[in-house]
Amino acid sequence: TVKTKNYIMTHSYQQAADHILVEQILAGKATAQSYRALVDRHKNYAYTIALQILHNPEEAEEVAQDAFIGAFKALHTFRKEAKFTTWFYRIVLNAALTRKEKAKRYATSLDEAETLPSDLSADTSKKREQKYFIGQAMKKLSPDDVLMINLFYLKELSLDEMAEKISIEANTVKIKLHRARKRLALILHDMLKGEEQYLIA
Repeated sequence: TVKTKNYIMTHSYQQAADHILVEQILAGKATAQSYRALVDRHKNYAYTIALQILHNPEEAEEVAQDAFIGAFKALHTFRKEAKFTTWFYRIVLNAALTRKEKAKRYATSLDEAETLPSDLSADTSKKREQKYFIGQAMKKLSPDDVLMINLFYLKELSLDEMAEKISIEANTVKIKLHRARKRLALILHDMLKGEEQYLIA
């Protein structure tokens, strides 16, 4: 039918356009517009895949961005006979599943801060109280925020070490950590009615 032919032609054109952009990038002839064109063509596709797995719009958006960074780094592995969307789908899927798995691993560490023993010295008691309230606050954060705070404060990694560990740029780590700290502070403020300074004094 005419509708089927038009569908096939449209998708063939889209695939050819993807390949042209990929070839420009690989040949070193791409401009910023070439990268942006490829992102614009597939950003909704990447976001939709990530959202189906993570069920969190903000996380899905960040995973989609990370997936594009990963795709550009691995573009030399793309085979010309394949569809770009099929190749890119696996990258987005893996990025989303990795994010989900990290969230599960760090959920266990938060559960350790649920109770406050009464037979402790004042200093130790305060540390326990800090751990308790911060742990409760972190349960309200996204898995990505929890990951940033755990790596920086509990694992005591530098920004460069964090970037290497989770395979993203150091500047991106810095932005993510800043946002996570800001959201954590807001949650603590709501929980403690402005008394959060006692915990970090």
